[in-house]
Amino acid sequence: MRLNKCVFLDRDGVLNRERGEYTFKIEDFEIISGVDEALKLLKKAGYLLIVITNQAGIAKRIYEEEEVLNCHAYLQAETGDLIDDLYFCPHHPITTQSLLRKPDSLMLEKAIAKWGVDTRNSFMIGDSLRDFKAAEKVGVSGILVGDKEKDKNLTAPIAKNLLDAVNQFILV
Repeated sequence: MRLNKCVFLDRDGVLNRERGEYTFKIEDFEIISGVDEALKLLKKAGYLLIVITNQAGIAKRIYEEEEVLNCHAYLQAETGDLIDDLYFCPHHPITTQSLLRKPDSLMLEKAIAKWGVDTRNSFMIGDSLRDFKAAEKVGVSGILVGDKEKDKNLTAPIAKNLLDAVNQFILV
């Protein structure tokens, strides 16, 4: 079986603007500038694109799974249906412990198995240390975007945003 290279993408803070509160309504789902271009560049380079996102608001009963799927459908429509799959963890430690929830790696493991991903030639782009830790657990290179983790002593590559990460660390 031929293995596929993949870019795993966290959602909030990477694909859409991090609002500091849960984003589950389409009217609040603001796609970050450059995301469309970055996804096109990655697709053209032969990467699978898979979203890996914690959605604890479901466990907290703030919103429903359907609202996550609606936001994903909106993201797909706005970016030319380039994303191959979406995995989300509806759990939160206040209600349920789960190995799906990042920094654990079960969402990544499921995607790797389903899509035949070559972990050595794949990346996880996130805005949080938990994204980087989940990637490490499965042997995928992690890249952090934004400044959420800027004050910590990290060995992770850091980029301004998704497009910067793609140009600076993936398509070089």
